Amino acid sequence: MSADPPNDYLLDTSRVRGAFDRASSTFDQTAAVHGEIRQRLIERLDVIRMNPAVVLDLGAGTGQGASELKRRFSSAEVIALDLSARMLIVAGQRSRLWRRFARVAADAQRLPIKNSSVDLIFSNLMLQWIARPDAALTEARRILKPSGLLTFTSLGPDTLRELRSAWGQAGNHPHVHAFIDMHDLGDALMRAGFVEPVMDTERLTVTYREWSTLLSELRGTGSVNIAQGRHRGLTTRSTLQRVTRALDALRQDGLLPVTLEIVYGHAWAGVPRQRGSKEPVLVPVSALRRRR
Repeated sequence: MSADPPNDYLLDTSRVRGAFDRASSTFDQTAAVHGEIRQRLIERLDVIRMNPAVVLDLGAGTGQGASELKRRFSSAEVIALDLSARMLIVAGQRSRLWRRFARVAADAQRLPIKNSSVDLIFSNLMLQWIARPDAALTEARRILKPSGLLTFTSLGPDTLRELRSAWGQAGNHPHVHAFIDMHDLGDALMRAGFVEPVMDTERLTVTYREWSTLLSELRGTGSVNIAQGRHRGLTTRSTLQRVTRALDALRQDGLLPVTLEIVYGHAWAGVPRQRGSKEPVLVPVSALRRRR
């Protein structure tokens, strides 16, 4: 089964780019959750013993991750790659003489990077914005050296489940994006040729006094509904009232809880087999346990 989303939830790359271009000036002020998850992903590098020569921050946004990666791997060439050129303009303000990194505007599904040239790919909350995740993972595998590592976070299906449920009363059109299950991402890694994939999830609950604050954060980070099957007309006052009542019913101690399911993954590139090779494919026991 492909990790690509169903048709109603397909994303148009140009619309994704436009959403993040518009959010480039507000992202840093509204992306506290992104920052927390990015830091947790960076901390997971503590258990990985490697001294990479080339590091790619895939979906780098405003460059906070690239700056931290350059601090951690000071001798490495660090590349901040993002679909949004405007995000990378903001990222340029973090690229200083003593912590300089390159910036590349490109689509993760078509990376302008040569084969087997990158040691480490770091990607925080980018995969859920890819129209074809399988294509992006195949590209990541292509550019990694045989000893290279991909480490990433994405959002799982339980993310914004409260908002999805409340908007369900507004009609059949998607109001919240579909997020890919951990197991489907693990399968996609295997299809792309990665070995020893390790996947796990955690759930975070963020509370809000007003759901309008949540909407402001989503808009400020570019996380708006741009799915192909989204409702194209104006939302009526009565629809908003129904959604508000549904959310108010979920309040705990006066606060609205919002769930985030964070998917963590890392996998090694491994050594590619030659085309036409008769050698057996070796599947690690750990992957079999995970898939079962």
